[in-house]
Amino acid sequence: MLQAPPTGSQDQNGAARLLPLERFQGSLGQRVYQSLKHAILTLAYRPGDIIRKPEICERLGVSRSPVADAVARLAADGLVDVIPQAGTFVTRLSMTDIREGAFIREAIEVAAAELVAEQITEDQLRDLRRNLKLQEALVADGDSQGFMTLDGQMHEMMLSFTGFPRLPQVSQTAWLSVHRARQLILPVEGRMQATLEEHRAILAAFEAHDPEAARLAVQHHLRQLLTYLQPLERAHPELFSHQGLS
Repeated sequence: MLQAPPTGSQDQNGAARLLPLERFQGSLGQRVYQSLKHAILTLAYRPGDIIRKPEICERLGVSRSPVADAVARLAADGLVDVIPQAGTFVTRLSMTDIREGAFIREAIEVAAAELVAEQITEDQLRDLRRNLKLQEALVADGDSQGFMTLDGQMHEMMLSFTGFPRLPQVSQTAWLSVHRARQLILPVEGRMQATLEEHRAILAAFEAHDPEAARLAVQHHLRQLLTYLQPLERAHPELFSHQGLS
């Protein structure tokens, strides 16, 4: 059965779980933004949680200005809602946004998989095999966060193998809403192992240089998301916006 984390009552812990700025690169404002974005995408801040700027300033050791700038960028990303006289809140999940993001990601990755299957090199196959070996170890350890990181790296590699340098960023932007939702799904019993098997099928299609098999494997993999999310939406409507409850 799908189990969703509680929301709302734990917002005070969100700032405490922010990663220190030393973990990120770039200007001060960029690092504050990255720390907050990481916390939202990994559900350290959960859908509906309030964003308290003084707590963030204290935790990260910065003034209000870079925090305010980071919040404005997160609002533009669609990850927070700024409500006058009420506060700033982590955007609730929206099935409409998730379906749109999944649609865009599938369109991009299916086309990429077909192209990559035709032209993939032995060095690129070796990189994918190494990634899958690490995925296997993390599945054995039950490390869903580590597994998700490697999952993302595998998809980024696949897109980069097309030779189109902007493709990974376009795909990641479309995937923001979906990424948060996947945090709720991957810990479900058996899902990491199933995901690993789906990744193996993609690699096998690349090894065979079979565009049709690659297309079908990627399409099947990406479409599993909604299969798991629809029951979660019904069981935990507090995680979702009213827009997603149709």
